[in-house]
Amino acid sequence: MTQALRHDAMRARNLALVLGAVGARGSVTRAALAEMTGLTKTTVSKLVGDLIEGGLVVETGAVRDGERGRPGVEIRISGQRVAALGLEINVDYLAVCVVDLARTVRLRRTQAVDNRAAPPVDVIARLGDLTSAVVDEAVEKGLRVVGGVLAVPGPVDMTSGVVHNAPNLGWRDVPLASLLRFPFPVRVENEANLAALGELWFGSGLPDFLHVSGEIGIGAGLVVRGRLFRGAHGFAGELGHVVVSPDGPPCRCGGRGCLEQYAGQDALLTAARAAASDRPALGAAPAGALPAGAPGNVPAGPPHRDADEPAGAAGAARKGPDEAAGAAHASGEATSGVPLGDGMPPHLDHAPPAKALTPAPAPAPALASAVTSVPPSPEMLLPAQQGVAWVLSRLREGDENARAACERAAWALGVALSSAVNLVDPDAIVLGGIYAPLFPWIGHMVADTLKARLGQMRGAVPPVVVSRLGAEAAALGAAGQVIEQVMADPAALLHG
Repeated sequence: MTQALRHDAMRARNLALVLGAVGARGSVTRAALAEMTGLTKTTVSKLVGDLIEGGLVVETGAVRDGERGRPGVEIRISGQRVAALGLEINVDYLAVCVVDLARTVRLRRTQAVDNRAAPPVDVIARLGDLTSAVVDEAVEKGLRVVGGVLAVPGPVDMTSGVVHNAPNLGWRDVPLASLLRFPFPVRVENEANLAALGELWFGSGLPDFLHVSGEIGIGAGLVVRGRLFRGAHGFAGELGHVVVSPDGPPCRCGGRGCLEQYAGQDALLTAARAAASDRPALGAAPAGALPAGAPGNVPAGPPHRDADEPAGAAGAARKGPDEAAGAAHASGEATSGVPLGDGMPPHLDHAPPAKALTPAPAPAPALASAVTSVPPSPEMLLPAQQGVAWVLSRLREGDENARAACERAAWALGVALSSAVNLVDPDAIVLGGIYAPLFPWIGHMVADTLKARLGQMRGAVPPVVVSRLGAEAAALGAAGQVIEQVMADPAALLHG
């Protein structure tokens, strides 16, 4: 019995070794695998055969490793049979995606629904219906969904699957994992952590960064040397509840003046709509709640102009995309490899200028090169986030009030991030969620605020870059966790 257990453990280790080598190389022959892993050619052939039978790898054709000898058969990860499920519950939507083992997104579905204060059993029932439909589609494509991870906007006990407090959902101490009923294992994880992993595996691939998920709530995930930092109890990253102004408005978390009250989706829309109605309110926070000199405490600009009203002289004088890109575009460099202004679609040909409306503390001349921008993309917004699409339309019309609302949110975000930088020293800051399509209007203010608050202590502040994944990062990270588990222990799947 002991000998059999040892044999099984060794086989499991070797299967993971071979599958990991195939994944790392992209494609490789059996002979090369034997050389890479130190296993015999006979052992490698047997392990590859098991992986092929299990649908994890596939033979793709003959290749010649050298000038002599018979050509080898190339092996690569198969995306045709095994798939992972990424699920997300957020305040105003549900999302499901199916990703195959080759990390290709095969299906993606979202459902706009108000989950605020909804009983968890009702939310899970709706998610179950959406998931069943998606899994049925995956099966029709020949895919076998082997597991899933569910992203939720709140701290999660990783052992029990209990959501301790999701204030924007109105949930407290909800045993979410025990409510799930799926024909495959599904774990529960914090949305911001999964968004950071989505950025790591499907986005920029940076090894060290702080990812900020902007939704109705605001979360952050810290990746250090390619690994997620969770904190002692798994609750790290609650950036939305960093205090921006101690005398600010009450927050759902029980505190006051939290970042979410200034830069969350609801706060941003409230500020923009209040300005559009010519009301004196400048956002979710009462007047004077922010320190003097903050963008929200200065005049918001000229009177509101309706969307169908001509832009007039102010719009005609607005800078074009080349000027808007600033010094970073002029230098031809971008921190994440995305050229500033590159690929500007025709309907966004009036990009905002990089310069803030409200005078910000003078940045160093090279600061603009610390901001990497891409044009706002409607595809980055889930259906339930179309309120942000309204803000984008106002911004593209040159509406100064909408711009002032974004500037105020960006300033608050910069203040909170300066505290995070002092505490955890990230190599880069990645803005995702609703901040991705809004990035051209907020990125420079965030970077300017960081520079103003950190410049005396640091020779350089972390570059502020934009996520290409937008609102899809959490669901992708959720599916990615399942893929990583399969790659790390293929024997468990083959035995199942």
